Amino acid sequence: MAARQPGSSAVPPTPPLLGPGRAVAEGPRAAAHPGCEHCPDDALDDAELISARAALAQGRWQSARSLLLHTGEDWDRRGHRVTVLAHEPYAIAWAREWLLAEPGSAGAATLYALTLVRHALRGKEDPDRAREACHRAAALAPADPTPWLGLLMLARYLGTDDETRRIFGEVRGRHPEHHHAHHLMAARIAETETQGTYELCAFAERSAAAAPADSPLAVLPVVAYAERHRVLAATGRAPVDPAAAGHWEEPSARRALTAAFDWWLEWGIEEHPRRHVDLNHLAHATSGAGRYAEAAALFQRIGRHATPAPWSYPDRDPCEAFRAARERALGAS
Repeated sequence: MAARQPGSSAVPPTPPLLGPGRAVAEGPRAAAHPGCEHCPDDALDDAELISARAALAQGRWQSARSLLLHTGEDWDRRGHRVTVLAHEPYAIAWAREWLLAEPGSAGAATLYALTLVRHALRGKEDPDRAREACHRAAALAPADPTPWLGLLMLARYLGTDDETRRIFGEVRGRHPEHHHAHHLMAARIAETETQGTYELCAFAERSAAAAPADSPLAVLPVVAYAERHRVLAATGRAPVDPAAAGHWEEPSARRALTAAFDWWLEWGIEEHPRRHVDLNHLAHATSGAGRYAEAAALFQRIGRHATPAPWSYPDRDPCEAFRAARERALGAS
């Protein structure tokens, strides 16, 4: 994806969706479709996480404790697991109980902090209280980027640009390839950049180029294009359907998509805990570009593990959007 200069007439400026200090609720949730095998589950295919989440819902926080202990310093997996556990409706109560039982536990402090982050983003908790909890968790585990991921989630919606970049730097300082953090930054830049898409493209390209050859950040330029289309569609600057918008007809977009798909063919992402997020972005892009044979291969690999992003963009039912694209690709291949 070739970086564009500010003010380029080839790409319309990205209208800002966020201003510093503006609170935004959590992203779209999948509608409930009884009997549907594609409704997104944030846990994806992590069987151990699914088991620990079910135990946590019943008040057995020891399973979450064991899961995080076992996860160790696999930072992307740790961030994924803590984030999913924190979304369990009663996680805040059980995380507090765990923290009372083990006041010095970094796992308990981190899970509790991210439950407060989730509540703060829904307008049900004081953001400053969530920030304080994240800082306490970070002090207990200085090498762990996960408490800083919680702070980045808050800054992505509520912070200034400088604060967001500073916190992103803290995450990267602990894990330079942090998958979730890079996706949050791409979304933030897409929503706040006002002079075209130079910064968003440059960020995605720079991150992909700096990562090791087998890093799934190779897909980040495609994610950036999806975020840009989301913002344009949400502000009425582009059709909701990326195909109708001609979103993938730009030469730079085609190059980005080809490079990301070729990377997947060569390296795959079978061991990464958030690999289905990337597979869904690639399937969304290839189907939107009319590259149905490639999309079909991706849908086969995805199986039932649809993800809300990017199928929900800008405000669609992700389950319906995923199913329609899958049927179109498999029928055309």
